[in-house]
Amino acid sequence: MIKIAVLGATGRMGQALVRLIAADDGLELVGAATEPGHDVVGQDAGVAAGAGVSGVSITDDVNAALGDSQVVIDFTLPAAASANISACVENGVALVMGTTGLSSGQQAELQEAGTRIGVVYARNMSVGVNVLTELVSLASQALGTDYDIEITEAHHRNKVDAPSGTALQLGETVARVRGQTLDELAVYARHGESSARAPGTIGFASIRAGSIVGEHTVMFATDEEIIELRHRALDRQVFARGALRAAHWLSGQPAGLYSMNDVLGLQGP
Repeated sequence: MIKIAVLGATGRMGQALVRLIAADDGLELVGAATEPGHDVVGQDAGVAAGAGVSGVSITDDVNAALGDSQVVIDFTLPAAASANISACVENGVALVMGTTGLSSGQQAELQEAGTRIGVVYARNMSVGVNVLTELVSLASQALGTDYDIEITEAHHRNKVDAPSGTALQLGETVARVRGQTLDELAVYARHGESSARAPGTIGFASIRAGSIVGEHTVMFATDEEIIELRHRALDRQVFARGALRAAHWLSGQPAGLYSMNDVLGLQGP
């Protein structure tokens, strides 16, 4: 039985995690935290998530939530990430970091944390998205630089960052295969452009509409053919399932910073 604490337990992802943990005989919820002052502090985490009584009260004290947990899953906000990383290191608890939009400094903090605890970090916890990334790597290697590459992503109207972290992950994968950085190849906007498409660049387009959970398409195009690799998330629960798969895997690993490639046994770029 793996003991899990959930940070961000009152958000959509946190509640999905609580429900899935309740349905998994190999996992036990032992801690649940939310932001200070939230009106559900003190309530049962399972009841709040619609999973029935869990016996775990929601707290706004991260250290209290960690308790005797073996793995912490963090789906909060970037503003809380540094404190949550430090708490996990101080308590010697492994961390699955599902929070997106982390700064380069916070990613460096995860790297440092990996010298003391096990850490899995991914911009997207979906198993399917990480398989898509592997397929994009394989396609980039096989097709070479003669193919124009365009990455399109669509999300709900309230998503504030663009392109999405997953779209950037896909672009970085192509760039690494080509021996370059994404900064060298990315084109994020073409409004007012009067010149033709520069060879070798990677174009990005973002859509924000309705309640779209997440869609990502990578197009490889020449004059003779078009190849598209696409992933559509139909329910946010898919990200929670991936995070729990990472938690299962991480519980048996030594200290280190790992990716979903490690969790899934994928080669990566």
